[in-house]
Amino acid sequence: MKVFKLTDPGEGLTEAEIVTWRVAEGDTVKINDIVVEVETSKSLVELPIPWAGTVAKIMVPAGETVDVGTPIIQIDDGSGDEAPAEPGAGQAEDKARGDGEQKRTPNLVGYGAVEGSTTRRARKGRGQRTDPATAEATAAAHEQVTGTFEMKEPVSRRADVREPLSGNLEGLPRAGELPSPGQPARLSTLDEAPADSGDGRPLAKPPVRKLARDLGVDLSRVTGSGEGGVITREDVQQAGAGGGAAQPQPAAAAGGIPSERRVPIKGVRKMTAEAMVSSAFTAPHATEWVTCDVTATMELLDKLKQHRDFREVRLSPLLLVARAALLAVGRNPELNTSWDEAAQEIVYHPQINLGIAAATPRGLVVPNIKGADRLSLGELAEALNELVSVAKQGRSQPADLSGGTFTITNIGTFGIDGGTPILNPGEAGILAVGAIQRRPWVVGSGAEERIEPRWVTTLAVSFDHRLVDGEQGSKFLADVARIVSDPGMALLF
Repeated sequence: MKVFKLTDPGEGLTEAEIVTWRVAEGDTVKINDIVVEVETSKSLVELPIPWAGTVAKIMVPAGETVDVGTPIIQIDDGSGDEAPAEPGAGQAEDKARGDGEQKRTPNLVGYGAVEGSTTRRARKGRGQRTDPATAEATAAAHEQVTGTFEMKEPVSRRADVREPLSGNLEGLPRAGELPSPGQPARLSTLDEAPADSGDGRPLAKPPVRKLARDLGVDLSRVTGSGEGGVITREDVQQAGAGGGAAQPQPAAAAGGIPSERRVPIKGVRKMTAEAMVSSAFTAPHATEWVTCDVTATMELLDKLKQHRDFREVRLSPLLLVARAALLAVGRNPELNTSWDEAAQEIVYHPQINLGIAAATPRGLVVPNIKGADRLSLGELAEALNELVSVAKQGRSQPADLSGGTFTITNIGTFGIDGGTPILNPGEAGILAVGAIQRRPWVVGSGAEERIEPRWVTTLAVSFDHRLVDGEQGSKFLADVARIVSDPGMALLF
């Protein structure tokens, strides 16, 4: 048997949640087949299996969070032996003892007893013979130990309580009550308990559980409409929308006010919270705004959409704003630095790894385009589209989420004019792009001055004041505004 342990799918991650098993017990797998999808604090990661064989046991069910190094699946590779706890463990002992009967066979945990040993029972199987006297003594000792534990077992752990629960979970104790000896416990719930999988968890397939996590739906409060009470995607969607019979109303507290709902802090939400607190209280933030006419940029965007080189590429104003920001950072390199507290140094990065803040069902993530300043406009467009698409699917890899040097957050997609963004930890600047809207704007000068409807937006930059002075931050923002107001100015950069 081969035991696969949860590996570190990212950089220094300590735990991950089992989201979906791609295999079931009894399935045949090949080397590098994807067997499980796990969710870390950064992304969803697919893990391949390093052996070929048959799935003997899935050791951790979907929905549980386990530490790195925890055994999660067992593969029967046909060797007939169980793998050592660590690679190479036991080889030195086997070599020292030879290949005869003194060989110790590795088990799932530790090793079996050496044949002929007088201190441990000999292993059964493989045609070995056990001395009758030794076997009788061993059985007697085992019976004595077992009987001792049974005699000393507390009343609350008697056999009638240890028996498996019925399918409807009748017999568990009510809140605040303890079962009397011999009396089966009962389950007390605020509402009728939904069907469960036998281990206390509601019946639902892994993809449905993931959908529930994404929508913030508590499956324990959802009544399944599927066969046997299984919770379906439609049940979860109705519950997430706040309607339908799929989600019973929470019990009313005093005064008819519904009880509060609690959601565990984990995954991307936990990572985002920790990162924002760290950034807000370690880097002194400063924010500046500018409102500018971007009509020329919108006209250029329309022309690009008709150009043959961009007909197959999805274009948006964010592309041209990103291009302007990259050019402005090149003129103001302080925005592409980081603070090394340990070395007491300012680090100037050789390239711009442009992060794009993306709102996903799993929370806010900031994947980045490595070396974005070295890409052509067409290459930048393709990279942006792929980055956003992968992020919204929740499949950004840890390498894509680390190493960013400057970030853009497009809050305009939500109809917001502007804001004060918090820096991505370790970065010197972040640019917020507000909604691009038609507004009355003064154009021309002197006798030609007039008011026209124009495309207008608000840009805001937050920067680490340890790394960027007000002058440098202002010059950067002015450069971005100058380019998006008149894209031809980019030729001067």
